[in-house]
Amino acid sequence: MRRTARARRRRSPRWALWCISLGALLAIVGGGSAVAIQATLGAATRTVAQQDLLGAGAAKKVKHATITGAKNILLVGIDARKNALPTAGTRSDSIILLHIPAGHESGYMISLPRDSYVPIPAYDNGVQKFAGGKNKINSAFFFGSRGLTGPAALSHGFELLTLTVKELTGIAPDAGAIIDFEGFKNVVNVLGKVCMYVDEDTTSIHAGINDKTGKPAAPYKINPDGTLKAKIRGVTAKFYAKGNHCFTPAEALDFVRQRDLLANKDFDYGRQRHQQQFFKAIINQAVKDGLSSPTKLPGLIKAIGSTMTVDSGGISLEDWAFAMKGIRPTDLVTIKTNEGKFNPKSVPGIGEVEILSPDSLQLLEAAKDDTVGQFAAAHPTWVSAT
Repeated sequence: MRRTARARRRRSPRWALWCISLGALLAIVGGGSAVAIQATLGAATRTVAQQDLLGAGAAKKVKHATITGAKNILLVGIDARKNALPTAGTRSDSIILLHIPAGHESGYMISLPRDSYVPIPAYDNGVQKFAGGKNKINSAFFFGSRGLTGPAALSHGFELLTLTVKELTGIAPDAGAIIDFEGFKNVVNVLGKVCMYVDEDTTSIHAGINDKTGKPAAPYKINPDGTLKAKIRGVTAKFYAKGNHCFTPAEALDFVRQRDLLANKDFDYGRQRHQQQFFKAIINQAVKDGLSSPTKLPGLIKAIGSTMTVDSGGISLEDWAFAMKGIRPTDLVTIKTNEGKFNPKSVPGIGEVEILSPDSLQLLEAAKDDTVGQFAAAHPTWVSAT
């Protein structure tokens, strides 16, 4: 049990990072004047790659559709390691269901844990068949994409994940997007810094300084599974003390990765909270330094747009942006499934999985019925405070 618990802590749920990209785009569209919107919207949407992702799992596409009523958007982050074999398949690293109520005045981000034990439908991607069966939800992208590369891998992996979400929730997403973590780094680089409050002492396991040379060095040896192996002598680890900080791009990305040496020993839940706080900080920075800077704005738009591959559900991105322009970053509410508590079960041949509680399934039902606001009001501890 100790080994599986450690393995669980090492995982990197990056869902907050996908929300940063989404929120930043909303901030640019909704935060400026009508003239600014007209001037920047076309440039922003031209940088976004578009392709069919939802496939057979999408809501019915209608020509000249208008964006009215409640909408559900599937956001997925993938961990496509550079050293992965082309035929190894790719697992989704984070999965968010973004629910937008009929009034389009707010948004609710529901994170589906990557280890959620769910039924995955049978699927044939044209190269390899999957017979179907229960598994971790992040395996859906893997079984859909294995044997494929490039856009085909993205389309088939996303389609099977969409079909899995549809079977689990009854929701046929209206649109979908894949967000690239490497592209997100460029957003931070354009801004130059991100200022936020650090709510607990945090020691980095990745960044440090060699005591003799003064040069950057790794402070810890890391096991292949991502767990800590040993402290490296003669290297002082980067330390983020509780309090206000203005992070450089490198420091910011290092901080939001940390989980092992948090002062409160809250591991993945602490990291998730820090990512949520970082999300709001970077949005504020984007609005403050991006919208007001004619030199930074073009690069910021390009950096944000290049992080995304989108299936707009047959509706133009411009129409989506205008329909959602009333949603500010502060109107995006994050809700934790299972109240943010791991609910494990050991499954032979699969390992430790997470079982979604009855209340979590009720939350997903609320996204289908457009009653997430009522659910959040009745379950205040499920709403992330950031």
